[in-house]
Amino acid sequence: MSYDPNNVFARILRGEIPCRKVHETKHSLAFHDINPLAPTHVLVIPKGTYVHLDDFTAKASEEELADFIRAVGDTARLLGVQADGYRILANNGANAHQEVPHLHVHIFGGRPLGSMLKREPAR
Repeated sequence: MSYDPNNVFARILRGEIPCRKVHETKHSLAFHDINPLAPTHVLVIPKGTYVHLDDFTAKASEEELADFIRAVGDTARLLGVQADGYRILANNGANAHQEVPHLHVHIFGGRPLGSMLKREPAR
C-alpha cells in the first residue's frame, strides 16, 4: 500500500474536508469518526505522510514519534475515557483491513467493548 496524497485524512489535514476536532498538536490531529462504532470513537493521525505504523516508526523523527503517542494519551484524557477504560486500534495493511492509507489510531470508549477478537476454532 502506497501513500495516496488525496486520501480522506490528507484532505482533512489540508482543510479540504471539515472535521470535528478534539485535539491538535504540532505533529498530530485528533477528531471524531464520522461513523462511530462506540459512544466515543475518535481518530488520531500524524500530520506527516505515513501509510501505517511500520512506515511511521521507520521514517518519523523522534519528535513526531513522541508527539503522536502523547497525542493519543492526551486525547483519551480529554475525552474522559481513561477512568472506565478504552481501546486503541491501528489497522496496518490488507490483512488488518486498513481502509485509508494514512496511519490512524482509533480510540474507542464509553461502553464495555467486549473481547479483542473472535476466537477461531483450534486447527
